[in-house]
Amino acid sequence: QVQLVESGGGLVQPGGSLRLSCAASEFTFSSYAMSWYRQAPGKERELVAVVTRPGGSLNYADSVKGRFTISRDDVKNTVYLQMNKLKPEDTAVYYCNFKSGWSDYWGQGTQVTVSS
Repeated sequence: QVQLVESGGGLVQPGGSLRLSCAASEFTFSSYAMSWYRQAPGKERELVAVVTRPGGSLNYADSVKGRFTISRDDVKNTVYLQMNKLKPEDTAVYYCNFKSGWSDYWGQGTQVTVSS
């Protein structure tokens, strides 16, 4: 059974940093592009960043460009999201995702709260 388990969320002050991790199992991790999404209260889930298969490209939402970095470790089957210069508007539940055919796979999410 496919599993995506996020960790690393928490409470941080504006301007601070967090590193999210998503540990994947029970599928061929290296064969898939991996994404991070987020959902703030009362808002739709939005795509934050994508890393394609090894050697591929990185893509970011305009709102996080220059502050967030997505990366992957295909030995550890883990995708990361390094978040720097955090802003209150980054507050959301962050989800790991990959797509296989018509199916979408999601983790349980990790809460990130940016507040002083």
